[in-house]
Amino acid sequence: MKPFAYLRAASVAEAVRESAARPGARFLGGGTNLVDLMKLGVESPGLLIDVSRLPLDRVTDTADGGLRIGATVRNSDLAAHPAVRTRYPALSQALLAGASGQLRNTATTGGNLLQRTRCPYFQDTSKPCNKREPGSGCPAREGAHRDLAVIGHSTECVATHPSDMAVALAALDAVVLLYGPDGERTVAVTEFHRLPGDDPSADTVIRPDEMITEVVLPPLPEGTVSLYRKARDRASFAFALASVAAVLRVREGRIEHAALAFGGLAHRPWRARTAEEALRGAPAGDAVYLSAVDAELAAARPLRDNAFKVTLARHLAVDALAALTTRA
Repeated sequence: MKPFAYLRAASVAEAVRESAARPGARFLGGGTNLVDLMKLGVESPGLLIDVSRLPLDRVTDTADGGLRIGATVRNSDLAAHPAVRTRYPALSQALLAGASGQLRNTATTGGNLLQRTRCPYFQDTSKPCNKREPGSGCPAREGAHRDLAVIGHSTECVATHPSDMAVALAALDAVVLLYGPDGERTVAVTEFHRLPGDDPSADTVIRPDEMITEVVLPPLPEGTVSLYRKARDRASFAFALASVAAVLRVREGRIEHAALAFGGLAHRPWRARTAEEALRGAPAGDAVYLSAVDAELAAARPLRDNAFKVTLARHLAVDALAALTTRA
């Protein structure tokens, strides 16, 4: 048993202040990932700062018709919220595709974004891992990598980001609000998570002692439809082998707006900018969708045992766009 201190923060400012005063402190929301990592020995914070009872558990409308989601809103509550189900169904579907009902009742919005990879080498402290110990190596490249990255990875790391929710938020152009010692700032969800590059130890662009306070969804123009599709080894409580969040708006048979984000393929939700550019203004149809998705996935560099993920993602994306076309 490794001892640690515990503090229940009375305000966001106090949480940030106490974190800055205690290097190595961690914010505690639902704890569904952090506590597991503590049990495994991957994380060993000297102080847990409980932010779960701060007034960040509300979902409210913005003045322009968007949605503000507090960092401690539980995944189950967010998935069931009427505004999310009717205006942003891809987000509700993504949340319900994640984990189990019990975990969704505990997991929070902020914690979901900050959860760490489930790469087995990262979670096993007896193995080397550049994400856990920079410079120690990445045995996954030649080892067990069936579930790991096929795009955006580097020689230093082939881990994947496990969140379903983050994939939907990326396709919906959500923004993360952060509060830290230097005040408040905003970061687009598409820029929040990092690719591994030469230093895979940092998962996100969050700065020391910053905490997530809200996620903001922009309003969607009338006629915009969305959905989330996920392929996994079993029907529940399993991370994505590949997933896709798709947002589409079609007018007079042509694509006015398209947004695609893949999950299970990369170190972060993979926003498919190449595919989106090919789709914009094109006639809606399967051939166009297939060509656009293939152009995006041409950048994939699968490893020995995970090339199937490229084909899987291709079919998921084309099927999702075709399904949305009938609704649009």
